[in-house]
Amino acid sequence: MSAENTNPMGLFERYLSLWVALCIAAGVMLGVLFPKLFEVVAALEFASVNLVVAVLIWIMIYPMMVHVDFAAIKDVGKKPKGLCITLVINWLIKPFTMAALGILFFEYIFAGIVDPADAKEYIAGMILLGVAPCTAMVFVWSQLVRGDANYTLVQVSINDIIMVFAFAPLTALLLGVTEVLVPWETLLLSVVLYVVIPLLAGYLTRKFLDSSGKHQRTDAFTARLKPFSVMGLLAMVILLFGFQAQTILSQPLVIALIAIPLLIQSYGIFFLAYGWGYVWRVPFTTAAPAALIGTSNFFELAVAVAISLFGLNSGAALATVVGVLVEVPVMLSLVAFANRTRRHFA
Repeated sequence: MSAENTNPMGLFERYLSLWVALCIAAGVMLGVLFPKLFEVVAALEFASVNLVVAVLIWIMIYPMMVHVDFAAIKDVGKKPKGLCITLVINWLIKPFTMAALGILFFEYIFAGIVDPADAKEYIAGMILLGVAPCTAMVFVWSQLVRGDANYTLVQVSINDIIMVFAFAPLTALLLGVTEVLVPWETLLLSVVLYVVIPLLAGYLTRKFLDSSGKHQRTDAFTARLKPFSVMGLLAMVILLFGFQAQTILSQPLVIALIAIPLLIQSYGIFFLAYGWGYVWRVPFTTAAPAALIGTSNFFELAVAVAISLFGLNSGAALATVVGVLVEVPVMLSLVAFANRTRRHFA
């Protein structure tokens, strides 16, 4: 067996933190040097949806949606425990703990430090992260722990289907709890743009490519698209940090304050799901991806909706951008922990 086959990480995944860190630095630098350029990009919007952001998100999401195999869902009853962990964590626990942590920190613990109006937007951004379970990067995290790829695909497929129907109502419910006015039209438009349309396009593409009954054409197609998806991700990071460059440099304390509850949420959710899988005797190849899926966020969707609802330079958008900043190193540390504790599972 070649070294290429035994190595679960490609060049991009192996140095993911480095690429993201370089793009963060590039985004901040460009935002400071060329603020007018980012103002022009920010003005390119329709119905409160930034067109450049939309294009980049479609570039990132579409290849992942092609992976979604609706036919695989019929086999979920054979191993229900892992899916049960994923769905309970993602839809019954994670959104509410994120909202609770946001309220706890920004309405009580940080009350004397942060302006109340800004605090509500930070909470809103955190909620958007909590309500958006990961779709794109799930396959990377699952691959890094050598998880069951087919089962991960089932988990992602069912999550995406639930997201189509649950994201908008759950977001509206939790934003209402924090007394943020919810523009339903923009929220529903965002769900259609960033979930329904890419999912439908992915389904039709997969159906066309798999018409012969084999998956080789689909695998080859997504492999060709992967570089564009990576470039879309890195361009999105540059763009987001360019939009927020002035805020990041002028208010580094705010970045740290937002990161604290996000870190608590991430590690808390992982150990809850991972421990549940251990106690329930779920095989490691199912339990580890389930915990990582619950921990990771669909930050592309959260960022897009935050921009659509509150604006490019809002506190909500900043909170989702901090989520991008926090997620990659956190997830890589959890991947390392899972791999070290693999032997304790059945």
